Amino acid sequence: MDSNKNLVESQNFDILIVDDTPENIRFLSTMLADQGYQVRKALSGKMALTAAQVTTPDLILLDINMPQMNGYETCEQLKQNEATASVPVIFLSALNDVVDKVKAFQVGGVDFISKPFQFEEVLVRIQTHLEIRVLQSQLHVKNSQLEKALESLKQMQAQLLRKEKLSGLGQLVAGVCHEINNPVSFIAGNLKPAHDSIQTLLELIDAYQKEYPEPSPAIKTLIEEAELDFLVSDLQNMMRSMRTGVDRISSIVLALRIFSRLGESDIKPTDIHECLNSTLLLLHHRFAENSAMPEIEIIKNYGDLPLVTCHSSEMNQVFLSLLTNAIDALQQKFSHANSIEKNPMIQITTELNVPKQILIRIKDNGIGISDEVEKHLFEPFFTTKPVGKGIGLGLATSYQIVVERHKGNLSCCANSGATEFIIEIPTTLSESSPNEE
Repeated sequence: MDSNKNLVESQNFDILIVDDTPENIRFLSTMLADQGYQVRKALSGKMALTAAQVTTPDLILLDINMPQMNGYETCEQLKQNEATASVPVIFLSALNDVVDKVKAFQVGGVDFISKPFQFEEVLVRIQTHLEIRVLQSQLHVKNSQLEKALESLKQMQAQLLRKEKLSGLGQLVAGVCHEINNPVSFIAGNLKPAHDSIQTLLELIDAYQKEYPEPSPAIKTLIEEAELDFLVSDLQNMMRSMRTGVDRISSIVLALRIFSRLGESDIKPTDIHECLNSTLLLLHHRFAENSAMPEIEIIKNYGDLPLVTCHSSEMNQVFLSLLTNAIDALQQKFSHANSIEKNPMIQITTELNVPKQILIRIKDNGIGISDEVEKHLFEPFFTTKPVGKGIGLGLATSYQIVVERHKGNLSCCANSGATEFIIEIPTTLSESSPNEE
């Protein structure tokens, strides 16, 4: 404690003495001033409250028996005020009953000195409580530093996981696109020649039928077994189905390329609606009706937006995370086992808020979010999903991308019947952003 004592002695602490007896104040103030303390005086509880409000003291010496407002009442009001609640109060009183001392501690006092007192005792107790106050202040600073360090560590860990996830996703998408694109291109390139060849063969068969309307019994048998009329129409349907399938695969590959922005600059002018549509296409399988729940209706209220200069692939990740959360919320509410309602819906609205800022709203009519959960939504590793279903990085990562990377804002408006996430981002983003990783 010696080092702390030296610290107490080296600081010009402000002590407020509250007593309705001028002689007591004069005696204490003179002695404390000789010890190097800065001393202020108050002759009543009300004066003490005013003095403490003007400048918060480091310690208060408080008499109990005072007119109008006694020491107990004064201490209670001091403790109710956030600015003075932490100031240590030492009671000085001629009252010496245990009940009086207990009440002094109950109203917030840290010590009780009975009158008449020895000044040496008062001085030692003052030094002790000032040492405690110094240590508490140091502990508060250390705790604040630890909290900041912990938050920084969480953010860094989330960023590392996000970068690893994005890197892995990019490599996966690149591989999938490459592996799918080649065979799909081969099939697509051969569909038209195959269609033309089939048409030629069908025309040839038709010509044979006209030239030889009465085929031999063997040919008749083959025609009946092959169901030629059905086969002709079915072949055409199969060709159309294959063309539709190839077009579908090509659109998914394109959506994957748009989503991951393969081979493109990270920061570039971007069509936000194209990003949203590509993300919706990748999630199409989750919107369709299945045995667990009805089809999810997607309502698009797209405004007239300019191209937005942003981290395209990262914004796609934000859209994916928010839409996935919306689907999960709808599944909890509209699953056949839980609800008789049959109208799950996701509404996406975009608008130009001001000339250089856009708004993107993603709203669902799912299970909603409680006020308590809403407070922690964007904290790293916070999740309400069961173990194995999520690690609590989706919304935290989205918040970092929107707020830190794009200098925008991500907020949530939720109740028991709907949840709406609102993204606000500027239309331009400097490539030399200080938040570049």
